[in-house]
Amino acid sequence: MRTMLFKVFSFLILLLMMMMMMLILSCSASVSSAQEFEMEALLKWKRSLSDQSQSVLSSWNFDPRNTSSSAISPCSWLGISCNDAGSIARINLTYVELEGTLDEFDFSALSNLSSLDLHYNALTGKIPPEISNLSKLTILNLGYNQFHGYIPKEIGNMIELNVLSFSNNLLSGSVPAGIGNLTNLSVLKLANNYLSGSIPPQLGKLRSLIELRLNLNNFTSSIPSSIGDLTSLKVLSLYGNQLSGPLPQEINKLTNLTLIFLSNNSISGLLPENICHGGILEDFCASNNLFTGTVPKGLKNCTTLTRLRLDRNNLTGNISEDFGVYPKLDYVDLSYNNFVGEVSPNWGKCRLLTSLKISNNYVTGVIPSELADASLLHFIDLSSNNLEGIIPNELGKLKSLFNLTLSNNNLHGSIPPELGMLPDLAYIDLAANNLSGMIPKQLGDCSKMLYLKLSNNDFSEGIPVELGNLVSLQVELDLSRNSLSGEIPWQLGNLVKLEILNLSHNNFTGSIPSTFDQMQSLRLVDLSYNGLEGPIPDNKAFREAPSEAFTHNKGLCGNYTGLKICPPPFNNGKGGSNSLVLILVPLSAASFIWVIFIGVFCILKTKRRNKISNKLVDSQHQNLFKVWSYDGKLVYADIKVATEGFNSKYCIGVGGHGSVYKAKLSTGQVVAVKKLHQIHYSKLEDQKTFESEIQALSKIRHRNIVKLHGFCLQARQSFLVYEYLERGSLAKILGKDEQAKELDWTRRINVVKGIVNALFYMHHDCTPPIVHRDISSNNILVDGNYEARVSDFGTARLMKNDSSNWTGLAGTYGYIAPELAYTMKVTEKCDVYSFGVVTLEIIMGHYPGELICSPPSFSSTSSSSSSSIALSLSGLNALTNMKLKDVLDQRLQTPDPELADEIVTIIKLAFSCINANPKFRPTMQQVSQELCTRRLPLPQGLHTLALKQVLDLDIQVVED
Repeated sequence: MRTMLFKVFSFLILLLMMMMMMLILSCSASVSSAQEFEMEALLKWKRSLSDQSQSVLSSWNFDPRNTSSSAISPCSWLGISCNDAGSIARINLTYVELEGTLDEFDFSALSNLSSLDLHYNALTGKIPPEISNLSKLTILNLGYNQFHGYIPKEIGNMIELNVLSFSNNLLSGSVPAGIGNLTNLSVLKLANNYLSGSIPPQLGKLRSLIELRLNLNNFTSSIPSSIGDLTSLKVLSLYGNQLSGPLPQEINKLTNLTLIFLSNNSISGLLPENICHGGILEDFCASNNLFTGTVPKGLKNCTTLTRLRLDRNNLTGNISEDFGVYPKLDYVDLSYNNFVGEVSPNWGKCRLLTSLKISNNYVTGVIPSELADASLLHFIDLSSNNLEGIIPNELGKLKSLFNLTLSNNNLHGSIPPELGMLPDLAYIDLAANNLSGMIPKQLGDCSKMLYLKLSNNDFSEGIPVELGNLVSLQVELDLSRNSLSGEIPWQLGNLVKLEILNLSHNNFTGSIPSTFDQMQSLRLVDLSYNGLEGPIPDNKAFREAPSEAFTHNKGLCGNYTGLKICPPPFNNGKGGSNSLVLILVPLSAASFIWVIFIGVFCILKTKRRNKISNKLVDSQHQNLFKVWSYDGKLVYADIKVATEGFNSKYCIGVGGHGSVYKAKLSTGQVVAVKKLHQIHYSKLEDQKTFESEIQALSKIRHRNIVKLHGFCLQARQSFLVYEYLERGSLAKILGKDEQAKELDWTRRINVVKGIVNALFYMHHDCTPPIVHRDISSNNILVDGNYEARVSDFGTARLMKNDSSNWTGLAGTYGYIAPELAYTMKVTEKCDVYSFGVVTLEIIMGHYPGELICSPPSFSSTSSSSSSSIALSLSGLNALTNMKLKDVLDQRLQTPDPELADEIVTIIKLAFSCINANPKFRPTMQQVSQELCTRRLPLPQGLHTLALKQVLDLDIQVVED
């Protein structure tokens, strides 16, 4: 009996163990089946992405035959995290360049997902409403992609969400009212989209919200009063919209705010009285609105402030009394208001202050010397007020000062010489005051000076020769409307980067220095109302200046409109030999001195080459935005508003790396903004592309190279700000018949010469030389006067002194030098080849494919003329019977004989530039010399010349 019981008991235990094992196996199978369901959903989405994205997600792979953990579990896949039960809980795929849509994402398969973070990618399409099936999701971040369409109303069903970010996409429409159901939200970011309509009052239900960013959209109407219910809010960002009406009174309840951004709207009424009631406010920016009334008392005692912007409003009050001492303040701008009072010495007690801007108000009194106690100041703008007294000598202690703007006041006395001791001073504007005395020679020590304006004062005596040392002076030198006298120093010819020169309305005598011939960057010049005489410099700016620029002088002459012809330099009659000696001896001496000066200048020029800051960095924590002579952050918002968030209707061109937009800033200035494509910038090579363009254009300045005003280097939002050239690209002009006809032969020759000048400068005048690598008709821009500008330096390379200039293939197909396909070595001859192709395109009016598919091979031969490039032709075959007249753009009339001579020379040079062997291509220096050489007329007309004859033709040089 006992044995029987033991057997039964043993059987029951065995049966129980078997049932437990089956239960365990069943559970394991259940988990495995759930994981497989999740994996299949993710793999299906992966297969819908681009090939590159699938390569990034190579770890996303399931092979049931492989027993390794990586093959049977998604928990080790890139960006995937699982919970304790092995189910997928978090997906974090940021900065991995995903390309595709969410259309094939099976959200219902990931029922345990709590976090989905896909920001900083290149995802497109619409946000599927099915995303709301992720009922356990607490974090949803799809920011910095290219999603378009509406925000799904189903988002309001995701009540567990704590963080929701759709910033920096292309979303449009209104914000669904259902978002007000997300009462657990602490962060809501919808910034930088195309959202419109009013801000939904339902947002007031989000009582847990700490951060609300709706900036840079198209929201209209007034701010809802329910915003005051967000009592936990720390960050409120509404700038760059179209909001209007007064602030709701309820906004005073937001006592936990640290950052408030309301700029660039049309908000009116009073500023909030209790804005700093919590005592923790750091940034308050309300510029470019319609605020009225006085500054709230709460701001006066807000010692936590680091940044304060109230500029461009209609605020009133006494500026001496309404502001206090701010120990943490870095930036303050109160400009363009109606403030009265005086500049308080208390600003000097703000020891961390870097920018003080109080321009365009009704401020009186003197400039307090105590400002020098704020030793970090680098920007002072007190212009357009009623200030009196002198400029304090103590300002010479501000070693970080970059910009000093005191124009349009009633200041008197002299300029403190101490200003010349400031190493970083780049902008000085003291115009329209009552300053007198001599211009201090110490200003010539400001080696970084870009802009110097001293006009409309009473400065006397001569221009200090030391101003010729300001070799960085670029934007403007304006000494007009003073009492300056004597001769213009020849040393001003050293200012080879200068674009605007105004010396009018003074008492200058003598002649204009011949050194001004070298100032090739000059665009505008005015020497009127002086006592000058003698010839006008041989300089494009002087040649093209209106007659008003030289009027009311003693005897200026030259072969220009409105001027008399200069007399011969000496007479051939009796006594001519003595006159010749009297002229040649001092002329020879002057030439000798000039040669020495050029040598010294070239040495100094080589030593002063500036390197672009190594702080060109890009991360989500650090941004760099610089627009020279402007406040970068203001211009950023201005550009965003001017282009309606980079709306495609403002796009004027699209390239491989970016799109170009036309933007009219609030100042009235029109600029071109090249915005880098978001999908590119995370690539290392494209970061280098962006930085190359900045580096190249920061180092060079030439009238035939597009002018860079500034740049924005920001996480995934990077662009360059250029001068806007109204006629657009050469390719665009040649592609439209009417515009091509307006680009007649004279203008086409001028365009070719402009390109030559730019490349000559880059290859031979820059140290180290710069190779563009992408010269094409799309990258040649044309201004209103049909002057050419080389643009798009994204592929530019600074040449090294050794032989290590190797690179990947870059440039535009059809313009790339053939040797780059197999050597990958960059030389200046690569640009020469591209120039040849573009030149033929200009002459023919279209891409010269039939002439360069099999470029003829040339060999160099000697020539009796050192400036000549003699070429012999072999293997011309297909070109043998082609007439020259058939090569010319048929939309234009046949050029007259004088122009025909130049055109033939240009065609011959162009063919030499596309020689298959780079050794036999000319340098840009040789090309430049050829174009400047006078030649005898062609022996026969264009109609009878064959192209082969042109290339064989030896055009004789006229000896001067």
